[in-house]
Amino acid sequence: MVLDIQEKVRETNRNLRKQSLHTILEQLDDYVMGLSKQERRRKYDKMKQNPYSFYRGSAYLFYYDVTKIPFAFHTEKSMPTWIMGDMHFDNFSSFQDEDGQLVFDVDDFDEGYLGSYLYDLLRMVVSIRLMTQQHGITDSTIRDELVTAFLKAYCKQISKFANREEDPRTTSFTVENTKGPIKKVLKKLEERQATHELDKQTIINNDGERVFNREKEKLHEVTQKEFRDITANWNKYIDSIPKEWKREDSHYQIKDIVKKLGSGVASTGLKRYYVLIEGIDEHAANDDIILEVKEARPAIPAYFVEYNESFWEQYKHQGKRVIHTQKAMHHKADEYLGYLTIGNREFYVRERCAFDKDINPKHLDDVKPIKQTVKTMGKIAAKIHARADQDINEELLGYHSEDAIYDVIERDRNQFIQELVSWSRFYKHQVERDYTIFLEWLETDFYPNA
Repeated sequence: MVLDIQEKVRETNRNLRKQSLHTILEQLDDYVMGLSKQERRRKYDKMKQNPYSFYRGSAYLFYYDVTKIPFAFHTEKSMPTWIMGDMHFDNFSSFQDEDGQLVFDVDDFDEGYLGSYLYDLLRMVVSIRLMTQQHGITDSTIRDELVTAFLKAYCKQISKFANREEDPRTTSFTVENTKGPIKKVLKKLEERQATHELDKQTIINNDGERVFNREKEKLHEVTQKEFRDITANWNKYIDSIPKEWKREDSHYQIKDIVKKLGSGVASTGLKRYYVLIEGIDEHAANDDIILEVKEARPAIPAYFVEYNESFWEQYKHQGKRVIHTQKAMHHKADEYLGYLTIGNREFYVRERCAFDKDINPKHLDDVKPIKQTVKTMGKIAAKIHARADQDINEELLGYHSEDAIYDVIERDRNQFIQELVSWSRFYKHQVERDYTIFLEWLETDFYPNA
């Protein structure tokens, strides 16, 4: 009898969590995102690879959980931060800024929104635990040390900004001030040619024209309707480019378009295109530019954090929200940032950078290089939080975010770190339990009906 009761308790606990997961995935992926069964299958096939992949694709579940917890170190609701919204280890990479400098920074802005800075940090520290476990680090004490290293670096950098010892508007992370795997990826990129992306994604056809290489696995032909829709609305994109960055209209002349499939986990199902434009000289074949045109939807945090009327009034267009998030967080922004609407879908546009490169996983083979990496990521997290109030409308953030964050952390910095270390340890185990439930849900609820 006792065993029966215990089994009922475990079964009830599991079924309630499974029902929560089912409701969230059905509501957000089906009803809100409007993903087809085939698109959801592709997304879930990626998520089922391991707990970290599941975590990357289940940000809805993360926000459903964390927004209900009264953490001690939130800033006042009246003083939110412009957050990245989906900060995890794989959303950092290298790129080249508009001055030609190779830098390491955050690289995904689709979920940018106003909310507590803690949501970025909470998501990041759990990802550190899950990522390192994928790399064979099974000692929980070591994972505690890595999470602590990230948080200490964040706190130290926020302190420098709050005390005006450094300026987030000019802070960047280059080969000169980074170590370990990040320094290695930046050094490697010094050897890369500016035509790398063109050489990788395009070919010269029999007529001597540069076009996309449709034999590449992830590049697919667009339909005639898609081609017409993009070209017919292209002027909307050109008009969205700030005057100080805009070139002659001929510079943006479309030469070719393909559909891009297979990128990311959470982005599965969103329409994404590569557009080849003329560039500087219409008679030169090696100065063409590849632009990424990606569908934008409301940020995931928006469904769970407190509604911000001013933010929604200013960013009714989701593509505008995404590119302004990037402008707010990056030291030097991409001069091709813009947005457009096609039918009832909103898109943002950015350049496919020739110098975009992730950290090589083989360089994350030991604790020391991982610690070097997460320390820099902690500084970058502080930089984007502090920078985001510098160049935006004061009606949204009429204060310095770093000051508000610094004030709450410095009440008890050690306790702040301990709270996030302990919570990340707990939630990492929750993700692993959820992953098991997710696999069960796929077989019993989703795949039979997909």
